[in-house]
Amino acid sequence: MNARKKLRQLMSRPGILVAPGAHDALTAKIIQQVGFDAVYLTGYGQAASTLGQPDVGLLTMTEMVTRVHNIAGAVDVPVICDADTGFGNSLNVMRTVREYEAAGAAAIQIEDQVIPKKCGHMTGRQVVPTEEMVDKIRVAVAVRTDLDLMIIARTDARTLLGMEEAIARGKAYEQAGADIIFVESPESVAEMKMITSSFKAPVLANMVEGGRTPLLDAAELEQLGYSLVIFPTASTYVIADAVRHLMLELKQTGTTKHMIDRMISFEEFNGLLGLPRIREIEKGNYSMLKA
Repeated sequence: MNARKKLRQLMSRPGILVAPGAHDALTAKIIQQVGFDAVYLTGYGQAASTLGQPDVGLLTMTEMVTRVHNIAGAVDVPVICDADTGFGNSLNVMRTVREYEAAGAAAIQIEDQVIPKKCGHMTGRQVVPTEEMVDKIRVAVAVRTDLDLMIIARTDARTLLGMEEAIARGKAYEQAGADIIFVESPESVAEMKMITSSFKAPVLANMVEGGRTPLLDAAELEQLGYSLVIFPTASTYVIADAVRHLMLELKQTGTTKHMIDRMISFEEFNGLLGLPRIREIEKGNYSMLKA
């Protein structure tokens, strides 16, 4: 079963799908290894890991497509991919969807922010007219070649224009054909309940540590009516903190030996990356090429 069909199946079953964020292929492989059924390719994390810059719309579409290709190629589980605003108008969305689909995306998330966009938990965001976003969603739905590719419509209207406008936009995007609705940055559990009770389509929750939305666990979100939850920033924050501690230790002591108990081992790391399979192929065991 291909990844897009698998995601459709996962979204149709009871319960909530948890998709941790990955800012690179290594993180995606770890997410798969520990047993998650999907990966979220975070634009926030891509900006940090690729450019060392904040999520303010600096990455281009072609840079993001490369990341989609690398991450989707590293795992067998579906990869849900952030595509920001679609990188322009409806014509740009047409190319973005085609490129993301060819790169292996199982779902594509498009938002209604004005370019250049910002992280959905930052202030200063502006949104385009509803009709402009509706056109983007209609184009995205029409241009996909695999009908199993899911289109996620995100609105950032809550912070600037209020919850009623955000829900109205979500309903317009649902009517335009979006498969999943994403109302960004609600600020209370009451608002989250309003969101989940407003749509027939599955609804996505975004859990950003230190963000504008209450940080709930998957069971609590499922109880509220969410079908999908992403944790886009957690792994990036943990890795940044771990590397900072490592470098402080190395700077202060001149060695890493006191940090070994906080590292994955050489053998385990090579195993995670698939070195044993490569070794078998090198020996002529070509049946491993299909593994």
